[in-house]
Amino acid sequence: MRKTYNIAIDGPAGAGKSTIAKKVAKELGFVYVDTGAMYRAMALYFIRKGIPAEDEGAISAACREISIKITYENGEQQVLLNGENVSGLIRAEEVGNMASATSGYPRVRETLLELQRELAGNSDVIMDGRDIGTCVLPEADCKIYLTASTHVRAVRRYKELEEKGVICRLEDIENDIAERDKRDMSREIAPLKQAEDAVYVDASAMDISQVVARIIEIAREKGLEV
Repeated sequence: MRKTYNIAIDGPAGAGKSTIAKKVAKELGFVYVDTGAMYRAMALYFIRKGIPAEDEGAISAACREISIKITYENGEQQVLLNGENVSGLIRAEEVGNMASATSGYPRVRETLLELQRELAGNSDVIMDGRDIGTCVLPEADCKIYLTASTHVRAVRRYKELEEKGVICRLEDIENDIAERDKRDMSREIAPLKQAEDAVYVDASAMDISQVVARIIEIAREKGLEV
C-alpha cells in the first residue's frame, strides 16, 4: 500500500494559506484540512459560552464539552461543532481573534491534534495553519512557509470587508494583523515560525495561480508523483 503524502503550509494570518491550500488540494486530488477552521470552531464555542480568552482554566474545562468533526460535501470541507454545521459562522473577525488568543493553550491543542494526525495518516492531505510543519506534522513530506507583507495582507482583508459592506479603516486592519503576528510568533507553546526544512514562499507580488503552481512544483521536487 502506498504511503500517504502530506503537505504542510504554515504562515501568518492573511497570507492566503486556506485559499491556496484548497486549490492545491483540488489540483492534486488531496484532502484539504483547514486546521484554522477547527480552532475557530472551538473559539466560537468559547464565545457562545461567554468565556474570556484570558481565562485558561475555563477554556480548558470547556474543551471537554466540544466535539469537532470534518465532513465533505461536493468536495468542500464542512466543520461540525457538536453536530452543528458552523462553516458559515467561523470566519467572523471576533472568532478569529478568539482563536488566535486561545490556540496556544495546551488543552485546546491536545483536543485537536489527534484528529489532525489521524487524517494525515489515512489520506493524502494538505494542511495549513500556524505550526503544521513544526508541531502537528513534523514528518510532512513537503513543508511550505507562505507569507506576504503586512501591508499586502491588510489590503486584501480590507477589500474583503469592503465587499461585504463592512465599514473599516485600512490602518486599523494593518495594526490588528501586526499585533496578531506578534502574538502568534511569541506565544510560549508552538509559536508561529518557519520549520528548518520548509521552503519560504513570499506571495506579496504573486497571484493565486502563481502561488499554487509554485507549491505544486516544490512538492514534486520533494518527491510527489503526479
